[in-house]
Amino acid sequence: MTLKESICEAAEALNLRLEGRKPEIGIILGSGLGPLAEQVEDAVYIPFGEIPHMKRSTATSHVGRFVCGNLAGKCVVVMQGRIHGYEGYTPQEVAFPVWVMHAIGVQTLVTTNAAGAINESFNVGDFCIMNDHINFTGRNPVVGTDPDEIAFRFFSMKDAYDPDLRELALQIAKREEITVHEGVYLGLLGPSFETPAEIRAFRAWGADTVAMSVCEEVIAARHVGMRVFGMSLCSNMACGIEGASPSDEEVFEVAMRRVPDFCRLIIELVREI
Repeated sequence: MTLKESICEAAEALNLRLEGRKPEIGIILGSGLGPLAEQVEDAVYIPFGEIPHMKRSTATSHVGRFVCGNLAGKCVVVMQGRIHGYEGYTPQEVAFPVWVMHAIGVQTLVTTNAAGAINESFNVGDFCIMNDHINFTGRNPVVGTDPDEIAFRFFSMKDAYDPDLRELALQIAKREEITVHEGVYLGLLGPSFETPAEIRAFRAWGADTVAMSVCEEVIAARHVGMRVFGMSLCSNMACGIEGASPSDEEVFEVAMRRVPDFCRLIIELVREI
């Protein structure tokens, strides 16, 4: 079975489970940010494992299901958890749910994660809107001939993170008095955290935040022409910055504390898209 056939089969199965709902916005929730899915009203819940060809999420705190319903007056489909390359999945398996969301009609992707802050002017607990990324995973989901059957595989990544959505989020954050920055995100394969030497190199390249997700999703979304908004919660300072040595526990402690503001910002963004 080709990649295109697998996407079509998964999209058909997902549509059946959505019971007539037609989501226009897709949201991917990163580590510790899953509680936003609890704000979705009239929701239907579909575990990833119940959709053909979808892989299961094994990461800590990632529930691993689609949640579809109403959020801020819009029909959304939320991934409560994501698929990571460090779980042993291929780039196309990581990108697969993005292509499936597009196949059921989603035109705008909101992708979020917890990230380490490389920029020393950022504080733990701040949010950073992605204005560009450095894909240092060494992987790309559009490699091969199969993705060319979905959409042309040579495409621009200029303004991969939609400028209008970024500006809208900045306006909302100012209105809601939530501290946000804009910056360049660097994505790695993981699962080990970075070394201090790597962080020094990434800082020299112009990276402001670093984590282990997002890039392959965004490439897949832009491949099929979706608008993208990306935002990180700075859950820790990157390794070596101010003596930091990141841990999973720190990530989730900070996320729990910042979830209310995260939900407020994303809900208002969805309302105004």
